[in-house]
Amino acid sequence: MSLDLSSWPRPERGVLFVVTGASGTGKTTLVRQAREVIPDLGFSVSATTRPARAGEVDGRDYHFVDRERFAEMAAAGELLEWAEVYGNHYGTPRAPVVEALERGESIVLDIDTQGAEQVRAAGLAHVSVFVLPPDVATLEARLRTRSTDSEAVIARRMSEVRLQLQACGSFDHLVVNDELSAAHDQFQAVLVAALTQRSRHNALVQRFEKG
Repeated sequence: MSLDLSSWPRPERGVLFVVTGASGTGKTTLVRQAREVIPDLGFSVSATTRPARAGEVDGRDYHFVDRERFAEMAAAGELLEWAEVYGNHYGTPRAPVVEALERGESIVLDIDTQGAEQVRAAGLAHVSVFVLPPDVATLEARLRTRSTDSEAVIARRMSEVRLQLQACGSFDHLVVNDELSAAHDQFQAVLVAALTQRSRHNALVQRFEKG
């Protein structure tokens, strides 16, 4: 699909897209490509308790905070979602996302199923997309091809994958990544459809209703 967005009607309020999929489904690749071709499609900067790595800049790569501050943010409802990963905490600050949406910019959250549940519970309007493999066997083959993990590790990861895939029925849209170019088309079509909804373009409607 070739997108010509030269006369793109910017929505009056942006869309929050929540994108989820099990490891190996290619969701991050789909998000990266969509951001290259769809205007005003941003990516939230997460807060984290892990130390900054060489070359990382606070506020650009992450918002680096200590554990006490992170706990305060979570307790005060300042995070749309958060999780602990390998001993460090990661979360999505709510205020910058809301401010971007009000400016007409859209935000993509590339998060896991637990994070998606938290966003749902937070009550902020969003469009959710779950990226699926064509089948579980294909996904396992992909994980084996790109990994040098032991059989025990792969078995554990596949167990986690099956649990994640079971959550797909809670999402608005399903994109099957069997052939990558077709998956890009599906994914971008979902985003464009949401961004061009009539409810997001009241000024445009009023212009033509006036004749």
